[in-house]
Amino acid sequence: MNLPSYNIRQLLEAGVHFGHQTHRWNPLMDDYIYGSRNGIHILDLTQTLTMLDAALNEIHKLVSKGGSILFVGTKRQAQQAIAESATKCAQYYINYRWLGGTLTNWKTVSNSILRLKELEAFDESELTLFTKKERLNIEKEHQKLNLSLGGIKEMKNIPDMLFVVDTNKEAIAIKEAKKIGIPVVAILDTNSSTDGVDFPIPGNDDASRAISLYCDLVSKTILDGMESHLGSAGIDLGESEVPPSEDLSEEKELNQDGSNDTVSSESVETNIPNQNASDQTLVNQGNSVATADVVNESLSEEKVVKKDEANTEK
Repeated sequence: MNLPSYNIRQLLEAGVHFGHQTHRWNPLMDDYIYGSRNGIHILDLTQTLTMLDAALNEIHKLVSKGGSILFVGTKRQAQQAIAESATKCAQYYINYRWLGGTLTNWKTVSNSILRLKELEAFDESELTLFTKKERLNIEKEHQKLNLSLGGIKEMKNIPDMLFVVDTNKEAIAIKEAKKIGIPVVAILDTNSSTDGVDFPIPGNDDASRAISLYCDLVSKTILDGMESHLGSAGIDLGESEVPPSEDLSEEKELNQDGSNDTVSSESVETNIPNQNASDQTLVNQGNSVATADVVNESLSEEKVVKKDEANTEK
């Protein structure tokens, strides 16, 4: 198990230790408050570090057994971080509005998801068959359903665990999870309630940097748990990958063969002119020999003629 590494310095830089004003606190969070400064509660990061590690361990155990996580965070600061982190680790999320009965009345919600998929299946040729007003109503219905259910449209059943940011705003989701028996991992600020939270993480739930840090750690933990689950199932993660060394050796052999062919062809080309030159020399030598023979024959004939003339004169 390889959990993501983090330390107190990262928590400090993200502002995890900052709570709410001292007059806006929940007495149930008294054990996690270190003190106050300038009228603002300061959380004890040593406890945050320990409880965050425990929560990540539970998430890893659940995912390594094939479980699924539902990210819940509908406040404005958390919407983007929740969607990006859940998408990165192939999990589900709700970041716009929690529909009452999402967990306790899953059958009705699943029908709404089917309706969303039907609307997404419409193409331009089919929409042209409707009037302008009907098309506008279809677009509005699709946009409304996509905002509320777009993050869970691929979820076949209720999740195995909830990860919640801001328990006050997502109180209905936590109540539904406890009614069904789903464990809850939640970020608890100084004004939050610990009721219904199985794995609390004391920390700032308003700062964007802090929320992004939580989501990133949970996302990395889920990815590692999924890898462990695939490995325990006997799936070879590198089965489809070809070792690069073999490709490089083959490429080198091909390159060497090609270079040898090139060199041999070049040597042949360079030898051809030399061969032509030698052939030309032989021809020239033959021509010179033939010319010498002709000259010698002509000289011998002249000598014979001169001898004959001399004899006739005598």
